[in-house]
This record gives sequence, C-alpha cells and structure tokens, in this order.
Amino acid sequence: MRAKRGLAGTWVTGLVLFLGGAKLGTQSAHSSGGIATVRTAEQVYKNIQVLKEVPADQLIPAMQFITASLGVQCDFCHQENAFEKDDKETKQTARKMMRMMFAIDKDNFDGHREVTCYACHRGEPKPVATPIVTVEGGIVSAEENARHVESNDASLPSADQILGKYLQAVGSAGAVSISSTRVQTGTLTVGSEHFPVEVLSKGPSQRVTTVRFPGGDSITGISGDEGWLSTPGHALHDMSSAELDAAQMDAELLFPGHLHQIFKELRVQRKEQVDAHETYVVLGMRDNQPPVDLYFDEESGLLARVLLYAETPLGLNPTQIDYGDYRAEAGLKTAFRWTIARPSGRFTIQVEEMRENVPIKDDKFVKPTTAP
Repeated sequence: MRAKRGLAGTWVTGLVLFLGGAKLGTQSAHSSGGIATVRTAEQVYKNIQVLKEVPADQLIPAMQFITASLGVQCDFCHQENAFEKDDKETKQTARKMMRMMFAIDKDNFDGHREVTCYACHRGEPKPVATPIVTVEGGIVSAEENARHVESNDASLPSADQILGKYLQAVGSAGAVSISSTRVQTGTLTVGSEHFPVEVLSKGPSQRVTTVRFPGGDSITGISGDEGWLSTPGHALHDMSSAELDAAQMDAELLFPGHLHQIFKELRVQRKEQVDAHETYVVLGMRDNQPPVDLYFDEESGLLARVLLYAETPLGLNPTQIDYGDYRAEAGLKTAFRWTIARPSGRFTIQVEEMRENVPIKDDKFVKPTTAP
C-alpha cells in the first residue's frame, strides 16, 4: 500500500520507508516485557481474506511488492482511509490473483516461490500477453549477457583479496576499529526538494537519522535489536523483522571490518559496471535471510553498491544503496553521499560535515514512547 506520490507519502530517511500502519488505524506486532508477540495479519488488520496467517508486519511489505509489480498506488485497490472496504473490483481481482499465484507455485514448483506478481505484470496493471516488437538496441548480445551471468570465473580475485583491498582503501582494519561514534550533517534530496538531515551513529549498532521536514522531524532509529520510525501526525512505527535486518546492517559502524562476522560465506560472482566503473560483485550469504550483493570498485577497492532484499509473502522487495564521494576523515575513508532506491522511489543523502569520536549521549538512541 504505497503512499500517494509526493514528498509526504514517499521517502523519509535511512533504509526504511514509512509503511503506513498508522494510516490503516492498526498497530504492528510488538514486544511486551521483552517477549516478542507475533500476531497474524488477520489479528491486526480488518477484512483480511487471503494473507490471514502471515505475520502482521509482513502485510504492508507484501502490499508494497504488489504496487511495485503493477506500477500502481494504494488507491488502485483501496478506498482512501477505508482500506478494509471491498468497494473496488480491483481489490477482488487482486485476491483472485494471489490465490492463483499460490496455487501455481504449489502445484508446479513444490510450494517454492517461483512465480510472483512481477513475473507477469512487469510494472503494468495489465500483463502484456503479446510479444513486443524489438526496437533498435533492445536486444542484448549473447556476449554481454554472458558477462553479467558468468560466475566463479577463474580470473576473478578471491573474496579475501577483494575484502583486503577494501579494508586497505578505507584505511586499514586498525583505522576502522578506532571509530566509536560519528556525527554527520547534510542534505536529503527527494526529487527537486532538499531538507536538512542529521545522522548520529554509535558502535556497535546504534543509529538515529533525523530529517527536518517543514511539518516536523522524521526520525528513524535503530538500537541493537530494536528499530522504529516516527513521523509527525502518525503513530510510532516499529520496524518489521525485514526492516530491522536492513537497518542493523546500515547501522553497523564498523561494517568494513565486520564483513566476515555479518556473513557466513562471501562468494565472488562476476564483474559488473556501476556508473561506468568496473566492480566485483560479491554475494554475502546469511542464515535464514536473503543474500546480499556487494559491489566493490575494481580500481579503488571501495564499496560502490549494496543490493539487498526483504522477504514478503509474495516476493522479494529490493533495496539498492549506491555510495560515492568518499573522503578521508581522521584516517578513515567513508562515503559522504549515498543514494537509496526502491521500486517506489529514491532519495540521496549528501553529507556536508562529519565528526568522528565525539561524545553522543546514550539517550539519543532510546526509542520514544510516542511520535512527535
């Protein structure tokens, strides 16, 4: 249920897109007394007929997957401020399509998710049933295709060699381990709009990003195993497990030196171009989580891109983060610009000032009880 296009309902900050749980008049699964309470979508949301048994915090990511697959907005199927109503035929059709997709995968692929909404729709509300006439430049050569899918080539360096060059490029493992806090201030850009942003980071995995919008501050926070998002006029939103996983990786202050701890296996896949630069693509494998693609610049050794995926009941939601404008501060080279893109939109944070190892009070990373 992607929000309507425009600043207020589009990107906010960090890796987290405001999912609209408060807009639906509901609350996601929460913890009480330190014990996680997993509630189903049927228990939390009104009039759920297909995705009844999925965890409640997976419902909105599933709706995001549908909007990205069909290239539509929430109001394609739903009534504004009355999401539980069945007034629109498209909502009934969506339910039929989900049941069909589950049946295809069950009957033909042993229940494995091989067919998704995107498999047929490809960004269009109505799937294209007739082959498209090829236009000039529309065919990728076999050589080009082979270059992108080729993996485990003997000419590629090992993962250890690539990571070693990465550590050396950012300033060695010693320089990385010295960093304990970081304060970054700059500008967040969405389309043609620019807004002040502040990012506070503290090891091992605490991070708070504040974007100062005209209507109030939007705050994304992560502290260990807890993550949240607060925006003016909306209830405090607790991160889902998929959001939390992405935010924890983003909040890892010592990320360059902890890659072997984050991933149980790192496997070199291929070479691929990112912004006209050749990169090595390294696949990071984790237990019970989708793999992560890490793109390292062949020449500089620096991390150029991260491509990660969030599980939903209908398919994988991708998030791509491109890093640039690396600068050396206090013996450590870090990216002063990162662009975060999802099917629903993109934004860029440009850091203008960064300070390392400055005092940051612990209360800055405590989740508030209510949104501002």
